[in-house]
Amino acid sequence: MASVSKGGRLRLREPLMLLQPRPSPTRWTGTRGRFSWGLSAAAAATPTAAPSLTANTARRSSPARNGIVVARCFSTHPSRRTDRDVISAASPAGQDVRQISHAVGSGYVTMIDGDDNDDEDDGEEEEEGPVILTSPDTQHAKQEPSDAQAPPRSQDGDSLPKKMLESAATSFASILVLAAGFAIAGYAYHKTYKRIVLSKMTRAFTPGDPVLELAAIGKEVPQSAAEADDRWVQRPEQARIDKIVDGSEVGHYFLILGEKGTGKSSMLIEAMRKIDGDGVAMFEAHADLEIVRIRLGKALDFEFHEDYIGGYFSERGPRDTTALLDIERALNKLEKVALVNRTKRKKPLVVIINQMHLIRDDEDGKDLIELLQQRAEQWAAANLVTMVFNTDDYWVYERLKQLATRMEVMSVRDLPKRQAIAALWKYRMKYFNEQLSQKKLEEVYDLVGGRLSFLNRVAKSKDMIATCKQICKVEKTWFLNQCWILGAEMDDDVMDQQKWAAGAMVLAQALVDKEEDMDSLYDPEKGHLLPSFPMHKAQQIMTRADFIRNMDRLNLFSIAADAEVRASSVPMHRALQEICAEEGFREHLEKTIQRIGDIESLGRTRELVAKDLVLGGKYEILREGKNGVVVKLVEGEDRGMYV
Repeated sequence: MASVSKGGRLRLREPLMLLQPRPSPTRWTGTRGRFSWGLSAAAAATPTAAPSLTANTARRSSPARNGIVVARCFSTHPSRRTDRDVISAASPAGQDVRQISHAVGSGYVTMIDGDDNDDEDDGEEEEEGPVILTSPDTQHAKQEPSDAQAPPRSQDGDSLPKKMLESAATSFASILVLAAGFAIAGYAYHKTYKRIVLSKMTRAFTPGDPVLELAAIGKEVPQSAAEADDRWVQRPEQARIDKIVDGSEVGHYFLILGEKGTGKSSMLIEAMRKIDGDGVAMFEAHADLEIVRIRLGKALDFEFHEDYIGGYFSERGPRDTTALLDIERALNKLEKVALVNRTKRKKPLVVIINQMHLIRDDEDGKDLIELLQQRAEQWAAANLVTMVFNTDDYWVYERLKQLATRMEVMSVRDLPKRQAIAALWKYRMKYFNEQLSQKKLEEVYDLVGGRLSFLNRVAKSKDMIATCKQICKVEKTWFLNQCWILGAEMDDDVMDQQKWAAGAMVLAQALVDKEEDMDSLYDPEKGHLLPSFPMHKAQQIMTRADFIRNMDRLNLFSIAADAEVRASSVPMHRALQEICAEEGFREHLEKTIQRIGDIESLGRTRELVAKDLVLGGKYEILREGKNGVVVKLVEGEDRGMYV
């Protein structure tokens, strides 16, 4: 219910329910424009003509106490958020005019003007009074600015800029939280990944390395001490290699140099077996740097960031680089692991790089060797890591020698006679359970020497002497296929290859001829004493300085750690003896050398052809000064031959 107080203020006792009265044609006017329905001016001037509201809506004030009755104005158009309905009620005496406005569709009453006397008695019954409805624009023009100048408001009363600011702040906070979440997640993943990498590399140096097991199977290394006593040959270098591998010998890095098949890799793997690979990592070198990178990563259990997913949090991952930089990254991680484990182990880690001669002798190969040597020098000085390089070729030593300060070279040669015979006897007992006589053992040694690879092959065969002869034949065939000379009938197109072949044959002839100058070729204790030349002397004999290193790579000749050049093995030296002993070999070699000289002479000779020398004409060549030459044509006499 609604009633009007004594002060003229509308009192709402119940929720206001407004009913639309049926408009009379004479009292109500309506528009289809912006504004709502209202009374006409004539109806507003006559108080008694105003329609009365029902008793359920409100009680009207008496003429003495004017009240305000709020009614809802209706329009034929949908209500708008900015439209307002204003109802003004006044007494005929011209007392205070009270205005009530509210937003269309909001359902709430807003008091614009009126008395603040709320202490009047609400219980008195008031008389009915006139009700005048006016258009909203007539009242808003006096009290509020125009709708065009007022800021737009939403239904709950907040302004549009405020809502936009709140939306922007919410969006910014969401983006900030999302970015912070990604940043924290990326940082946490990066730190965790780095710790996992170091942990995996640390486990690579723990006992029981699978790389050692695979290498031991490939090299047929005995798996127990009892088995080693039955078949393993202890070389003089084994004791020192054991100290190097177990970390007892520090302050240096080592280069093991020797011919193919002398047992260098087997000694390293045997030393690893004794300590179960604790603190040791080993891998094979290769000509391709990408393969070297993969093998190094396998030995160190390092993935080179290939399993790194931090690219989701950054623009690119760290793998976008070359193989050489990846190897540098792996060595950096290895250095961190060595620093952490130095206090625990009290000994340096050991990294063995086998078959260093497989690296190409080009710019990339030199860069790789230089990188490895720099790390080896630093780690040897700090006792962090001991690096061991194993190679068959002399050129690796020459490359390392240029920058070496802490490098030590170990030369591994063929077994002496006594140890070679003992090894052959053990091998024969292992495979055939046969005890050979001393004469048979010495005969085998005379043919193949103390090369372990040859002894192993002979010991596994049923007819050892035939196998020895087959080995000598294979070595002779290999030498002839690479270095045979073509004689005086060779074509000039193969002159470069024949220069190389003639140099090898000249050196072979010199080695065979040197046997006559040696006191002895065989020692009862040491065995074979092969003739040799110093490296500079061998280059002088061949008249070329660049041939000998390539011959060493092809295992035709061998360059030892002391720079002595000799045949690569006893079977190869026997092959050289047979080649030089062939009938007519020296004359054939001389003709080849003469043909090479003739071809080179033809290449240096310039031929002048004199033309138009008729009737006895000739050229006169006169020297003028030190370097001046004048060529003059002297015509012959005309004897009337053409008259």
